[in-house]
Amino acid sequence: MSSSSALSARGSRLALLVVALCWLAVLFDGLDMFIYGSVLPHMLEEKALGITSGQAGDLGSYATFGMLVGALTAGTVADRIGRKKLMVSCVTLFSLASGICAVSNGVAVFGLGRTLAGVGLGGLLPTAISMVSDYAPRTRAALTIGLLMTAHHAGGILSAYVALWIVEPLGWRAAFWVCVVPLLFVPVLARFLPESLSFLVARGRSEEAAALAGRYDVEVPAVKDRTGGAPWANLLNLFRGGEWVQTLLYWLASFGGLLLVYGVATWLPTLMRSEGYELGSALTFVVLFNLGGIVGMLVAGRASDRFGAPRISAIWFALTAAGVFLLSVHMPLTLTFVVVFLTGVFLNSAQTMIYATVSIGSAPANRATAVGWTSGMGRFGAVFGPWLGGQLLAADQGDRGFTAFALAGTASMVFIGIAALRASRTAQRDGDPRRLVATG
Repeated sequence: MSSSSALSARGSRLALLVVALCWLAVLFDGLDMFIYGSVLPHMLEEKALGITSGQAGDLGSYATFGMLVGALTAGTVADRIGRKKLMVSCVTLFSLASGICAVSNGVAVFGLGRTLAGVGLGGLLPTAISMVSDYAPRTRAALTIGLLMTAHHAGGILSAYVALWIVEPLGWRAAFWVCVVPLLFVPVLARFLPESLSFLVARGRSEEAAALAGRYDVEVPAVKDRTGGAPWANLLNLFRGGEWVQTLLYWLASFGGLLLVYGVATWLPTLMRSEGYELGSALTFVVLFNLGGIVGMLVAGRASDRFGAPRISAIWFALTAAGVFLLSVHMPLTLTFVVVFLTGVFLNSAQTMIYATVSIGSAPANRATAVGWTSGMGRFGAVFGPWLGGQLLAADQGDRGFTAFALAGTASMVFIGIAALRASRTAQRDGDPRRLVATG
């Protein structure tokens, strides 16, 4: 084996290590995120903590509000202190916050726990995406991000089984105690996850980068962009020149996408029960929805590497809108299972390919900020989605919830479609290699 081949092989092993550790962290993120929606039918049935349907929607929004705060701050913080430290902090925070939910004696304390968990959850995802983007092969960047995001939906599947196997015999509090278990993973993450080489070079920490590269026998990346100066310099870079139009289009697309994702994730079991399905069937919908998400991430990632992430995202959002609208029609159970699975295939990966577009097209020194703020602005939609579902359900208008979520998907299709056209023209005109990769 030639020296260059050996170097490539060792680099691949390092990339595998980073993706594996980030995958586990995002698995726990998904478990913590989806557990509330999975146990919510049980909590409403037994009137746990005196929660009503309207309050349930508010509580779902507390977590997504925390995620908004976490995402908006995490990108800038990660580009200042490093991806690794922030990931360790986020896993610690949402694990401890789940403990607060488990011991809560009222809606206020429970809401505090969900809000704090949301801060950790919101900070972890864009940071993990930035981390794996740093180590992903250039021609497989979108696929690598899609692979990472399969963990989020594996966590969703795990949450449904936690609800099925643990909540019935032990109660809803036991489900949140399960979400404290990721604390045991924190020392592993702190010990084995390497810092981003691109981040170290961009921050001028060349000696640390060289030491890390020597430890794993990989090359130190050449990063021309260096961060420094004012803490908000990276954010301002998103608006320089003509970048502000593209930035706003990504933010708007992310708003509609996350309204749809978290509205459906929070309310799918409860809305399906309102359509006359049993609790067991409703939780099966959660499993199928997230299995679809796993398949969709891999398919969308591969397709995006070939045809461009924003193009695939726009097509996926159109198919998502159709699927979500069909869920408002009472169909035979088997057909409903198929529609839920296909909706999961397109919905979850449509939003992820927005992140892939932003991550691939960003300079390494600015990547966490760009992804974090795209995710963070989208969290306004994530806050609104669970609240909207709760209000419609409380007004006995569950069918309109599916229609509202379908309209959000249509809007995101329009915004990311326009962004794709603009980015493609800009890439061809300027010959920007990052944008050429991002747009296909």
